[in-house]
Amino acid sequence: MNSIRRIPLRTAVAALVAVPALSAGTAFGATKTSTPPIGSGVVVIDTNLAYQGAAAAGTGMVLTSSGEILTNNHVIDGATKIKVVVPGTGRSYSAKVVGYDVKDDVALLKLSGASNLRTISVGSSSSLRVGQSVTAIGNAGGTGSLTSVTGTITGLRKSIVASDAEGNSEQLTGLIETDAAVVAGDSGGPLETASGKVIGMTTAASPSNGFSFRTVSSSDAYAIPIAKALSVVDTVRSGKTTARVHVGGTAFLGVSVTTTDTAGYYGSGVVIAGVAGGSPAAKAGLQEGDVIVSVGGTTITSPAQLRSLILTKHPGEKLAISYDDPYGSSGTVTVTLASGPPQ
Repeated sequence: MNSIRRIPLRTAVAALVAVPALSAGTAFGATKTSTPPIGSGVVVIDTNLAYQGAAAAGTGMVLTSSGEILTNNHVIDGATKIKVVVPGTGRSYSAKVVGYDVKDDVALLKLSGASNLRTISVGSSSSLRVGQSVTAIGNAGGTGSLTSVTGTITGLRKSIVASDAEGNSEQLTGLIETDAAVVAGDSGGPLETASGKVIGMTTAASPSNGFSFRTVSSSDAYAIPIAKALSVVDTVRSGKTTARVHVGGTAFLGVSVTTTDTAGYYGSGVVIAGVAGGSPAAKAGLQEGDVIVSVGGTTITSPAQLRSLILTKHPGEKLAISYDDPYGSSGTVTVTLASGPPQ
């Protein structure tokens, strides 16, 4: 199993054309010109990561003319503000996250005030073959313009382990492997057949091309089969949070954590490395250096476990957090989770 690097660009700091009805005064047999759909079906995504003092850029695909956008979860992970631009049109929209699947790296966005957008043409990812020609389209380098690179499918049903700069990692399975030279910023963009049908969503590649996420020893790139990505979209649209798919607002505790040294003074738990000002954690009195040992009665043993547990909650829920402070004292506080950026 390869270990790879995800590829959004991070830096510090679908169209439905209605058939018009004949109106009074319109001659029988005459035609009325519809407004052409906007864009190409592929958009640029820019995010602000205020809690990290950073920004990110990626790519998205238009699923509906009213502005449902498919992209990678890691493109919008931690975003406090999302802007979506339709290249070449001068149009931009604010976006909110409707839902996401961290494990499968899929997210669904909804644009504010969008209409008449051109949508992607969805193909089948069930009959692909090694050696088949493909094209990847994306916001390469975060320039805000769309570029394309061609290649071939080099493998099917591949599994990789993806990790990011914050130490989060997921095992992605069933991926399409290609030799297309995708680069940072292409994440979330379409992988298309020669006929322009979307068969996958670019998600990861080798660091040899300068990626800011994910490492692999070869120069391969990976895409999520479009059918798998759209199955996550269907779950999000159902409105029901599952064990894998989060729908709606994301609960926010407001801490960054790291693992403790199990041979050291504190024992098990996770150490608070930072507390966001004004966050629920800050209001409850939790401080840097405190060790969270349990949340809601569940013993915490790793940052990933804490992250997963918070993702099962919703803004407004109350949680009891038990902790040890750096001076050997223990305590329990109750926090009311706020609404925060997607994870």
